[in-house]
Amino acid sequence: MKGLVAYDSVYGNTKQVAEAIAEEIKANGHEAVLVSVKEKLPEPLDFDFAFVGSPTRIANASRASKRVVKRLAKSGFGTKPVVAFDTILPGVLEKTDRWGRTAAKVMSDLGKAKGLNMRDPSLHATVKDMKGPLADDAVASARAYTKEFLATLSK
Repeated sequence: MKGLVAYDSVYGNTKQVAEAIAEEIKANGHEAVLVSVKEKLPEPLDFDFAFVGSPTRIANASRASKRVVKRLAKSGFGTKPVVAFDTILPGVLEKTDRWGRTAAKVMSDLGKAKGLNMRDPSLHATVKDMKGPLADDAVASARAYTKEFLATLSK
């Protein structure tokens, strides 16, 4: 199988998570194409699944990451699974009554509204501070999530 891992990153943290996802995809015998959303996406978008990531900034996803989600929908990605992932500050998930959104939630809701097969739950990677670094377990958690996701594809 072939997967797209598209990400936006401001301080390099979301890029590190994307790299860990792509490495885990390859370690499980699949092909992975890693691309920054600031670059042109490969044509055609003939992938079996996709991961799209963004840092959470002011309870939102980056415009470029949201454009990728819209592009997947327009390309006929339809029933193929799409995972939204993000980087978040500690405690954000616990404050959902106050903040209500993360980048992954925004992208997942957008994808569902556009008819994409968005996987729940989304992948969240915690950063220790606004500029990072990633929490000690973030890369291992991203790899574990990816491995579990890939196991569902063969069923």
